Amino acid sequence: MATPRFFKVSGNIIDVLRQEIFQGTVEVMDGQIVRIVREPVTQTQYLLPGFIDAHVHVESSMLVPSEFARLAVVHGTVATVSDPHEIGNVLGLKGVEYMLDNGKKVPFKFFFGAPSCVPATPFETAGAEITPEDIEELFLRPEVKYLAEMMNWPGVLHQDELVMQKITLAQKFDKQVDGHAPGLRGDQAAAYAAAGITTDHECFTADEALDKLAVGMKILIREGSAAKNFEALIELLSEHSANIMFCSDDKHPDNLVESHINELVKRALAKGHDLFHILQAACVNPVRHYKLEVGLLQEKDPADFIVIDNPQDFNILQTYINGKLVAENGKTKIEFTPSEVINNFHAERKTVEQFRLPAEGPTRIRVIEPYDGQLITGLVTTDGKLENGNLVSDVKFDILKMTVVNRYQNAEPAIAFIKNFGLKRGAIASSVGHDSHNIIAVGADDESICRAVNLLIDAKGGISVVDGAREEILPLPVAGIMSAEDGYWVAEQYAKLDRAAKDLGSTLNSPFMTLSFMALLVIPALKLSDKGLFDGQNFQFVDVIADE
Repeated sequence: MATPRFFKVSGNIIDVLRQEIFQGTVEVMDGQIVRIVREPVTQTQYLLPGFIDAHVHVESSMLVPSEFARLAVVHGTVATVSDPHEIGNVLGLKGVEYMLDNGKKVPFKFFFGAPSCVPATPFETAGAEITPEDIEELFLRPEVKYLAEMMNWPGVLHQDELVMQKITLAQKFDKQVDGHAPGLRGDQAAAYAAAGITTDHECFTADEALDKLAVGMKILIREGSAAKNFEALIELLSEHSANIMFCSDDKHPDNLVESHINELVKRALAKGHDLFHILQAACVNPVRHYKLEVGLLQEKDPADFIVIDNPQDFNILQTYINGKLVAENGKTKIEFTPSEVINNFHAERKTVEQFRLPAEGPTRIRVIEPYDGQLITGLVTTDGKLENGNLVSDVKFDILKMTVVNRYQNAEPAIAFIKNFGLKRGAIASSVGHDSHNIIAVGADDESICRAVNLLIDAKGGISVVDGAREEILPLPVAGIMSAEDGYWVAEQYAKLDRAAKDLGSTLNSPFMTLSFMALLVIPALKLSDKGLFDGQNFQFVDVIADE
């Protein structure tokens, strides 16, 4: 992509740092802003710094970084603060290095964290481990800016030796430490922050966020494909604009085609928030907090900026990164480039009998209860449905069988039950299963579950839908969680399978995204790993069959 050595862009310049808007011209030479001239101009457009996603797992877009960038720039995103722990759980340091190297293939600013919790817990089977020695090696790379989300908050509070070793390493290299502590309040939040944790993106109430702000943490307002906390937290912006950032955390490809951080900016404006407060959160605070090499539309800055029509409609007209025009009028200018495929997938096909769950007589069962738009789940108990001595899905009452299948070695599937998916027939499955990315599936009958799982085993990763004789799959051969194909094609295919899942009866906003978090043990209350049903509040395994 050719970049002119010198060019000018004129319009109304939004200077977020000085909180003023003036007419002028931005002059760019060799990718750097060399001069900003205050002068009358005829152009009615507006220039402002580009947006930054302050916390995202690029892998959750099912796209490799180079393809994520092609889609994101259309929405005015110029950089991300990315935690690569998804691929880290599959391939360890090799996987993280894949993300770093792939991101360099395109004119986009990817900044990564060194994963702090791989594997996330000892209660599941992951594909790899990231050690303190690996973290130290990553900190030597300039694009690694922080220690990624410290999900093991109990380890922080109890000063676990390995946890504290990782935090100490971050401090040695002058890196920030990201948090992940849903529901942590009061003295525990204070102790968590005192250990060196500086952010949290897991707050789902304003009161929780205020507790963490009070002890010096910065709050990332998250609005992704599954977890949506914008409405609960956005009113904090007025009083705490210096300590708020915007993030998506997890963004599925069809949603990324539609919008990114620009959506949060527009929604905040619609609620009457101050433009400069909003842009401080969307543009400035991530740069300052993580010490990112991203321009803020100042002289001598890298030429990272966007052009919009006006601050009311906020349509993105152009996106520039290091002086390169990377998107214009809703079209990406970053070209598709082929990407290497790496993986770690060794499961063999399963039989229907392996998904049976025998029981004797009437039985009460524990059931996972997910909430649409949240990562937390509830725990309910109900009567299990028996057929021929086997506990089965009870479609009438929306109690469906669920499984997690070890993808790294041959093992018996773990079985549990879940509600709120609403499937009336068939099954859906995914090898995107946070954080270890084993195969996870839910369905109306054992046969459909088995077929959906085997589709993924045959493809060595993907998402699948089984509906009678119909079988659909989107292969994800890169670590079993990403495609190396054109991002817009992946988005179309994902949308097709999302519709197919909803045709089965699911009323969830994003069935596959919700499914992917049902194995995330660090988020309470009840989840399923490949080793069994897990109580995330008491950090222990429990039986599917309840005692009561």
